[in-house]
Amino acid sequence: MDKELLARRINVVVDDITRIEVDAIVNAANHSLMGGGGVDGAIHRAAGPELKKACQRLRDTNWPDGLPDGEVTLTDGFKLSARYVIHTVGPVYAKTKDKSHLLANCYRNALTLAAENDCRSIAFPAVSTGIYGYPFDEAAKVVLDVLAEELPRHELDVTLCFFSDKDAEAFKMIMEEAS
Repeated sequence: MDKELLARRINVVVDDITRIEVDAIVNAANHSLMGGGGVDGAIHRAAGPELKKACQRLRDTNWPDGLPDGEVTLTDGFKLSARYVIHTVGPVYAKTKDKSHLLANCYRNALTLAAENDCRSIAFPAVSTGIYGYPFDEAAKVVLDVLAEELPRHELDVTLCFFSDKDAEAFKMIMEEAS
């Protein structure tokens, strides 16, 4: 892992993801894309009702059965400072089944979609670590592996936006240990 590259291109913050000034923010969406709790609900509220309408159009045309785990789709940001919202559905954690590839796909596919849409900056929440129960330490290692693999391929600056100081500090520690 190129510690210097990661240090230059990754910013770890405690903030409200709806207020971060980047080209794209990632929404930890549910399968329906119609809004929900946590980050998903906050993004829908901040973006305004146009976001729900755009998500309904995506459901009607591209994802009639809902967005699958690990996949991504894009809408405008509407009232957000971000130009785009990249919606992804993280996996629900299960001790009996390894879903790390699905979590990795959330990040990998979002980075690719952002780059395809000429984004230079992207902000992620901690996908799947809330109500979906993915253990924070395990998720952080997946995220770091994906970023180490993908950042050399994309001209993107990444902001990892956490809800608490505790989570941000824990991620920084895991990042330091990994390098």
